[in-house]
Amino acid sequence: MNAFTIPTFRLPDFVSAIGRRLPQWPHSLVLVGGLNAALKMKLLPADDLLALEDKLFHVRVLDTGGEATYTYRDGLFRPVFSATREADLCFTANLSAYLQLLTRQEDPDTLFFKRELEITGDTELGLLVKNMLDAVDWPKLPNLPFARH
Repeated sequence: MNAFTIPTFRLPDFVSAIGRRLPQWPHSLVLVGGLNAALKMKLLPADDLLALEDKLFHVRVLDTGGEATYTYRDGLFRPVFSATREADLCFTANLSAYLQLLTRQEDPDTLFFKRELEITGDTELGLLVKNMLDAVDWPKLPNLPFARH
């Protein structure tokens, strides 16, 4: 299998300037859709999901200007369009860092220590989420270029 390497990059500043002016709710819907698909495929450890109940999560993509806020409640991830409190856990990075995480080219710890990923909020919750993502068995996913065999 040919390995494709995602370089570390930062999109031009005008991209984030435009992105911040656009509606943010689509980002929440897409992220929640992906997370709920992972639930349906039983990729996320069911035992750990209980600890996510009613927690508020925020994901910020610096160089696109995109943000997503969501929660886990009653067995599903749900978008939050107008948060009334500060997020329990917030992830902030450029697009390339998220792509490197998704493809497992880099792990969260490496990106964190290279200052390419900022994680703020509840430390214990952050560790739980990191371990949940590490436990995802990507090879179960059919025909995805980032699924390692």
